[in-house]
Amino acid sequence: MPNYDYKATDDQGRTVSGSLEAPDASEARHALAARGLIPLSVMPAPVSAGAQLRLARKVKPQDMVLFTKQLGTMLGAGVPAVRALDILESQSEHPTLRSAVTAMARDVRTGANLSTAMRKHPHVFSELYTGMIHAGETSGALVQVMDRLIYVIEHEAKVKSDVRAALQYPLLVLICLSAAFFVLITFVVPKFAVAFSRSGVPLPLPTRICLGIHSVVSGHWQLVLAMIAVVAVSAVALVKTRPGRHAVDKVTMSLPIIGPLVRKAAISRFASIFAILQSTGVAVLDSMVILQRTIGNAVMQRNLERVQVLLKEGHGIAGPLKECGVFTPMLVNMVAIGEESGNLDTMLREISRHYDSEVEYATKKLSDTLGPVLIIAMAALVGFFALAVYMPMWDLARIAIRQ
Repeated sequence: MPNYDYKATDDQGRTVSGSLEAPDASEARHALAARGLIPLSVMPAPVSAGAQLRLARKVKPQDMVLFTKQLGTMLGAGVPAVRALDILESQSEHPTLRSAVTAMARDVRTGANLSTAMRKHPHVFSELYTGMIHAGETSGALVQVMDRLIYVIEHEAKVKSDVRAALQYPLLVLICLSAAFFVLITFVVPKFAVAFSRSGVPLPLPTRICLGIHSVVSGHWQLVLAMIAVVAVSAVALVKTRPGRHAVDKVTMSLPIIGPLVRKAAISRFASIFAILQSTGVAVLDSMVILQRTIGNAVMQRNLERVQVLLKEGHGIAGPLKECGVFTPMLVNMVAIGEESGNLDTMLREISRHYDSEVEYATKKLSDTLGPVLIIAMAALVGFFALAVYMPMWDLARIAIRQ
């Protein structure tokens, strides 16, 4: 919870100052009024670098799983929410989570429900998490909802881990190739080129290309670094905008090998979350709002906005999903069957299981395919530098033989 510095007057007209914790400036003023003080100014207190670093620490999935399990177990055993939060506050080792739990306990003690208290901490509890907690509170099945939340957190962490594992080896090879390229361009090729130029032998094209790159890097390295920095900062800024993120996700989904994996992972996430929301009694339109905020893919987010518009006009679910063009015919057809039979959540769970296996297969295929591609890239790079170094040597050898 943030701190606020204040200046106020007491009942005797004296000016007093200090600081206090409050969810926002309005609550801080109410707290001062409750103390018999008249607020003059309430300003956010400056945050130290160390505190900013602690607050910036993300809560890992395993910490959220442990928190959810412990809270669900205590609530299921009949422990009041305030008491459960007090216990979790003393047991939590993660500073960001502990700070959020402390503030939640204070809010619940003043009459707020769990979902309302959690929504004040979006850096810890996602829109999906708070939406499902609210659905559990409304339906009276909070403990069951928390069990399903554990599955969602673990499932998404596994998918992300599998994708990262598939990309780890290619990224490592790419870094090694870049380092080797830099070393050869900077130190190896120029030394050979000096020796060859003294002999008067015309340099072949690969050697001239390497020397050209070396002259640019060595003579204008400040400009090269500045250009790299500008491109990197511009790319980061572009990705943070909604159109930029949409463009990146659209290009990624159209790439061979990687595109199908990204699409299947997004569909699996959509079906899994939608199934859980439906089974906990969340309305379809509200489910689409939650999905649109938590799907993590800008292309699907934009299409889900269109789905919400069609749902408000009275359309079913399968038709709007089909119009999007990003969902597979299998998903659309199974959703249509689920709508007609009244077993939508069951069908969605089956879709999620199917695409989970598809993601695992696509991840393995990505690893198997990138291996030969990287070997070819390494062979091409090594061959290029071998030609750059050895072709002049062959020319020197031919000249020596003729003489």
